[in-house]
Amino acid sequence: MLMNMKELLEVAYKNNFAVGSFNVANSEFVRVVIESAEEKKAPAIIQIHPNELDLVGDDFIAYVRESCKNTKVPMAIHLDHGSSVKDVMRAIRNGYTSVMIDASHASFADNIAITKEVVNIAHDVNVSVEAELGTIGSNEGSSEGGADEILYTDADDAKRFVEETGIDTLAVAIGTSHGQYKHAGKPELKLDLLAEINQKVEIPLVLHGGSDNKDEEIAQTYLHGIAKINLSTDMKSAFFQEMRRFLKDNQGAYEPDVIMPSARNAAKEVVKHKMDLFNSTNKAHLYFG
Repeated sequence: MLMNMKELLEVAYKNNFAVGSFNVANSEFVRVVIESAEEKKAPAIIQIHPNELDLVGDDFIAYVRESCKNTKVPMAIHLDHGSSVKDVMRAIRNGYTSVMIDASHASFADNIAITKEVVNIAHDVNVSVEAELGTIGSNEGSSEGGADEILYTDADDAKRFVEETGIDTLAVAIGTSHGQYKHAGKPELKLDLLAEINQKVEIPLVLHGGSDNKDEEIAQTYLHGIAKINLSTDMKSAFFQEMRRFLKDNQGAYEPDVIMPSARNAAKEVVKHKMDLFNSTNKAHLYFG
C-alpha cells in the first residue's frame, strides 16, 4: 500500500515507534525492504538519493511504485537529500510520495525560503516534505554527503523553522553521521537535546545516519519524537560483504539468480533487526481500519 509519508509518520509519532527508511540503488534492495517489511508486518519507506537515482535512472521509479502499491504493508517512496528545487521536481514527476529538501548548509533565512518554496510546490500535489536543520556528519565511504563538523539543531530555531515553513517532518542533528565510524568511536547521541526539540516541535522528527549507532540509544529516540530513521550503510554493507564471500567461494558463478539470494538474505537480516529495534514490527495493522 503506497502512502503519503505524512500520513505514514503520523501513526508512528502517535504510537511511539519509528519507521525505517532504507536507501535503495537497485531492484535487489527494493526486494530486501519489501520482503522484510511484509515478514515483520511493519511499515517501511523506500528512499532514493539523487546519486542513487542517477545510477538506476528515472524509469526505475515506476518499478518501485508498482512494487510498493502491491505490498500488504504501508509504504512510502521518499527523495533522500534533495539539494535543489530541481531535485524535488524530478522526484515529484517520477511519482515519489515524499521529498526531502536539504538546504541545511545555507543560512537559516535561506533554508527557510528554499524550504517554503518546496512546501508550496509539493503540498499542491499531495507530496509530503522533510527538511533539515543543523548538519549531519559524514564518514568515510558515504556518497550521501554531510558535513565535516556536526552542527547540532537548536530547539528554538527548530520551532521557528517548522512554524515558518509548514514542513511535515524535520531531520534533526543530534550527533549522527552518514557512513561507517571506521576511524572514530561510535557517537553519543544527545538525547537530552532531542527531548528538548520534541517538546517545542509538534511534528514527527527524523534521524539520519541510523547505521552503526548504539542500539540502546537508537531505542530511546522514538520515545522523544523520532518517527523515521534512515538506514543505508548497515544494509548495504551486509549485502556486499556476503556477495564478496560468495564470489570468493564460488569463483565460477556468473548467474544473478545464483549470486544474489545469499546477499539479499544477509541484508534482510539487518533490516528485520532494525525493524525490531525501531519498534515498527507488527505495527502495520495500525494503518488498516
